[in-house]
Amino acid sequence: MTALTWTAAGSLAVWLWLLLGQGFFWRTDVRLPPCREPDDWPSVCVVVPARDEAAVLPLSLPSLLSQDYPGRAEVFLVDDGSTDGTGELARDLARRHPGLPLTVSSPGEPPADWTGKLWAVRHGMGLARARGPEFLLLTDADIAHGPGSLRGLVAAARTGGYDLVSQMARLRVASPWERLVVPAFVYFFAQLYPFRRVGVRGSRTAAAAGGCVLLRADAAERAGVPDAVRQAVIDDVALARAVKGSGGHIWLGLAEQVDSVRPYPRLRDLWRMVARSAYAQLRHSPLLLAGTVAGLAVVYLVPPSAFVAGLAAGGTAAAACGGPAWLLMAATYVPMLRYYRQPLWLAPLLPLTAALYLLMTVDSAVRHYRGRGAAWKGRTYARPAPEQR
Repeated sequence: MTALTWTAAGSLAVWLWLLLGQGFFWRTDVRLPPCREPDDWPSVCVVVPARDEAAVLPLSLPSLLSQDYPGRAEVFLVDDGSTDGTGELARDLARRHPGLPLTVSSPGEPPADWTGKLWAVRHGMGLARARGPEFLLLTDADIAHGPGSLRGLVAAARTGGYDLVSQMARLRVASPWERLVVPAFVYFFAQLYPFRRVGVRGSRTAAAAGGCVLLRADAAERAGVPDAVRQAVIDDVALARAVKGSGGHIWLGLAEQVDSVRPYPRLRDLWRMVARSAYAQLRHSPLLLAGTVAGLAVVYLVPPSAFVAGLAAGGTAAAACGGPAWLLMAATYVPMLRYYRQPLWLAPLLPLTAALYLLMTVDSAVRHYRGRGAAWKGRTYARPAPEQR
């Protein structure tokens, strides 16, 4: 057997394990669990960090202000040094869309050991705590919520006894590049953090989706968030780990009433979105980077290469291993494409998308070593201090 055949056989073994042994990550039926509405609806404060979000606020903020929530709720939008009139636009939207009370505030520039978003979240949580809410909803400025979103989140948290309930917002998929890259982004995330395992008490898997996180206020106090994760670039996963590590019960699933309205129409937009945090995900480790590149190549690129090369050169063994591995890969991607209402012919193209992610990850490391690190909206974040990683 040739080296290509052995590698293809190894890839096939990995895909069989991924299919059955990685928490059924490929299934998309993890949605808000069945719940009953409480007799007494708890108070909720919604915290929205926003930096230069004037382009998306008209599509997102009115959806928060018009929530159909039976209890007391109010919204705190934290204007994080915007230069595009985000704060004034938010006030204007509140006047034109009366509903939940809105407070717009600004925390000033973040200290050196804080990321801008988490500094804004800290400020918003501080304002919210003065109201004594039972729950905090942390949501991004580019996230639109269906009318019953808050109601469903709170009911699920109360019924399931969860300290954190998070939904992965349905990202925008309109341009050809979004169709190729976005569903795979969520697919890869679920592969790293299988949603079913996140909700299991005692499991080591912890993750959240930063666009929509409902958090018990007392659980946030116990976990020391956001202070405990103040330097985290991938703040949602860090927050979930802090809450679960302090004994909290957390849940993560796909959304039905939560949508991102931020467009990523060009490849360079998507590239920047992934590259800004990919190396941080690998803890800025060259060893983990090398392992990730090798792993992506073996798992995603070898199967189609072995299948095509085997057929072309008469290597039936290589094709016999590469073909089924490629088929399993495509089959596990189909549910995510259906969730995003995309054509199924995109499934066999997953190796191409994986190759793009491989290049984005390498570029993320290159940016880090060139001093550009995790750059976003005019700020660049260095590698966290050891005690904060």
